[in-house]
Amino acid sequence: MKKTKEIPLVEGSLWKNIILFSLPLMLSNLLQVLFNMADVAVVGTFSGPEALGSVGSTVILVSLFTSILMGFSSAANILTAHYLGAGDHNGVRKTVHTSGLICLIAGVLILVIGQLFGRLILSLMHTKESLIDGAVLYLRIYFLGMPALAIYNFGNSVLSAAGDTRRPLRYLTLSGMLNIALNLLFVCAFKMSVDGVAIASIISQYLSAILILTTMLREKSDYRLVPGELKIDPGIARDFVSLGLPAGIQNAIFQFANLFIQTGVNSFSPIVVEGNSAATNADALVYDAMAAFYAACTSFMSQNNGAGKKLRTLKSYFICLFYSFITGLVMGLLLVIFSKQFLSLFTQDPNVLKEGMYRLTIMGFSYCVSAFMDCTISASRSLGKSIVPTVIVIMGSCVFRVLWMYTIFAHFQTISSIYLLYVFSWTLTAVAEIIYFSHIWRSSRNSTALL
Repeated sequence: MKKTKEIPLVEGSLWKNIILFSLPLMLSNLLQVLFNMADVAVVGTFSGPEALGSVGSTVILVSLFTSILMGFSSAANILTAHYLGAGDHNGVRKTVHTSGLICLIAGVLILVIGQLFGRLILSLMHTKESLIDGAVLYLRIYFLGMPALAIYNFGNSVLSAAGDTRRPLRYLTLSGMLNIALNLLFVCAFKMSVDGVAIASIISQYLSAILILTTMLREKSDYRLVPGELKIDPGIARDFVSLGLPAGIQNAIFQFANLFIQTGVNSFSPIVVEGNSAATNADALVYDAMAAFYAACTSFMSQNNGAGKKLRTLKSYFICLFYSFITGLVMGLLLVIFSKQFLSLFTQDPNVLKEGMYRLTIMGFSYCVSAFMDCTISASRSLGKSIVPTVIVIMGSCVFRVLWMYTIFAHFQTISSIYLLYVFSWTLTAVAEIIYFSHIWRSSRNSTALL
C-alpha cells in the first residue's frame, strides 16, 4: 500500500499529480537558490559592492561543479524511478546503494579540485584584482560543503523518484532558515564578510544532508539506505555512469562555456560586473523553478516507461513542457516589471541597479524559451538516452556560445550582445533536441528497456 506522502506517478490525473509533485520540488529548488541569494544580499548590503562582486564572481564556477553533482543525482532518479515502475525490488536496492556511494565520491573529488585549483580558474576568468582574494576565500570555504550537497542531491533524487517531494522541502526549509540566521549573525554581529556567508552556507548544507540521510536510513521501503549494503554493483554502476556522466559532463561544459561569457562581462567596468552579478540571481531563481518540472518529467516518464504505459509516458512530457514554459514566462515578466525592487535586495547603488535592470529586461523575455531545450533533454534521458542529448547541448549551447563570443561579441563589444546569446543558443539547441527525441520515441514505443 502506498504511503500518503508519495504521489502516485503511474496512475491518477497527470495534470494534478505533476503539480502536486512539482510544487514541493520547486519550493525546494528555490530554497537552494535562496541560500546563495541570502549570501549575496547580506554581503552586498552590509559589506559593500566589493564583497558583492567577490561572491558574484564565483557564481558560474560554483554552478559548474554543483551541476556535475546534479547530473549524477539525475541518474539516481532515472534508475530508481524505472525500477520502481517495473516492480524490480532488487534493482531499486542496488541502485540506491551504488548511486549513493558514487555521488559521495564525486562530492569529495570536487571539494579537492576546488581547494587546489580555485584561484587558478578565477584568474583565467580574468576576475578583477580587487575582487579575487575575496572570491578565492569564499570559494574555498563554500567547497567544503560539496560532500554534503552531493548527499542531499542523491537523497532528494531517490525520494523524488518514489513520488516523495515533501520531506526534502521540509529539510531545506529548516536549513534555509538556519542559513539566513547565520548570515546575519556572522556578518552583522561578528563583522565577517565573504567568509561569514560561506560558513553559513556549508553549515546549512550539512544540516540538510544529515536530515535526508537520516530519513533514508529509517525508510521502510525498497529505497531504504542500509549501511551494510553500501557497495558498487558493476551493472548498476555502468548504467549510472551511462546516464549520469554525460549529464554531468554536459552541465560542466555548459557552465564552462559560461566562463567565456563571464570573461566577456569582466571586460567591462566594475559597475557592469556588479550589476550583472546582482541580476544573475534571477537566473537561478527562474531556472530552478522551471527545473522542478524537468525533474517531474524524468520521474513520471521513467516510472511510466518502466511500467509499460507508453501513452502516459508521452503525455507526461507534454504536460511538464507546458508547465515549465508557463513558469518561465510568468516569472520572467514579473522580473521585468519589478526589476528595481528585486535588485534592491542586493545593492542600493543606483548605477549598479541600472546595469542590473538592463540585463533583467533582456533575460526576462528569454527564460521561457529554455523550457523546450531542458524539458526535452529530461525526456530523452528518461528513456535511457543521455549521450546524444549531451552532444547536442555541447554543440548548440556550448560551442555555439564560445563562437558567439569570438564573433558577434568581438564585433559589437556591447553588453547586450552577451545577454542576447542565451535565447539564440536555447532556440538552436531546442530544435535539435526535439528532433532527436521524436526519433527515439518512435523507436522505443515497443520496448520498456531503459538502456
